[in-house]
Amino acid sequence: MPGLDWQKSTHSAEANSCIYLASAPDGTVKLRESDEPDTIVTTTPAKLRAFILGVKAGEFDHFVDDTHRG
Repeated sequence: MPGLDWQKSTHSAEANSCIYLASAPDGTVKLRESDEPDTIVTTTPAKLRAFILGVKAGEFDHFVDDTHRG
């Protein structure tokens, strides 16, 4: 999406697969992954905040196979 100031996640560091975020003029938040930069997810700041809090609280841990944790 042209004209957006994409910010790389600080948790990506020097990794090859990175998540990028951008604030759009309409107040939404855009997310994309470095592997597929043309695929963009749009959400609101409130929904993104709720998702991040859910991840931190472990609400999605049941989606992870314990054998792949490092």
